[in-house]
Amino acid sequence: MDTDTTSNFREAFARAKHIIVIAGAGLSAASGIPTFRDGGGMWRSLDATSLATPEAFEENPSLVWQFYHYRRRKALEAQPNVAHKILAKLAIPSLLKTVAPAAQSFVIITQNVDRLSVRAADDLKSELSQQNLEGPENRARKGSLLQMHGKLFEVQCTKCDWSAEDFSNPLCPALGEAEEDIQNYTDAGSKNHDIPLDQLPRCPKCQELARPGVVWFGEKPYHLEEINLLVFKADMCLVIGTSSTVHPAAGYAYRVQRRKGHVAVFNLDPSEKDENANSVFRGGCEEVLPHVFPELVD
Repeated sequence: MDTDTTSNFREAFARAKHIIVIAGAGLSAASGIPTFRDGGGMWRSLDATSLATPEAFEENPSLVWQFYHYRRRKALEAQPNVAHKILAKLAIPSLLKTVAPAAQSFVIITQNVDRLSVRAADDLKSELSQQNLEGPENRARKGSLLQMHGKLFEVQCTKCDWSAEDFSNPLCPALGEAEEDIQNYTDAGSKNHDIPLDQLPRCPKCQELARPGVVWFGEKPYHLEEINLLVFKADMCLVIGTSSTVHPAAGYAYRVQRRKGHVAVFNLDPSEKDENANSVFRGGCEEVLPHVFPELVD
């Protein structure tokens, strides 16, 4: 890894006042979460992204729920990797100051719905508490993690305003039965199970059909107003594990750079936007971030 690139980035990071992270699927790849945009982009011989639409759910809620049941199970089996843990530490003011003494804010804007960033933050909170490190400087600020594409474990009613996070696996017996013959990811499409509507997850309040609490293509992401304000004042943007193809997140780094901010890309695969970045680190996030921030590795 280029030492000059690392040194120049660390100098800029140390001067930064308002830091944002745009996190994508590559952040969780080392935890075993399929990205659906690389070689793992197929599920049941279908383009996985085509299942993440309101139209797909309306046409075949059984198939879409089976897809999200699979994703929920993979996320439940996964553990936060070292990249999640480093970002969780950067959200703690006292730890952030060790690498960015001028920093006034640090916010992770994640496109991931797998909850691994939340779990990394919760684990770190428990560790700090066990070490009797209390107080605001040892606690992530409110709003330091924004899940703009929703939550995989949230279940929402399609009719009323009910929603809740539910970590049951399976959510309903029919989803578990449909998966009995599936041993691994590539085998996921071996059998087709058409689950009747009345056996799919239902709203406990009005008994209508429920849906996954994620933002599908064509739907409005969460926290957009807050994110726009953060992007406007950011002078440092870390693009981690994303090829910046899904809008509106794809435009955030450009907006930071347009205002003379520093953009650093951490990604396994090159993208056409890398040439515009101030710093580019090629490799898996779980390998590159520990190299760049060795003092934040356990």
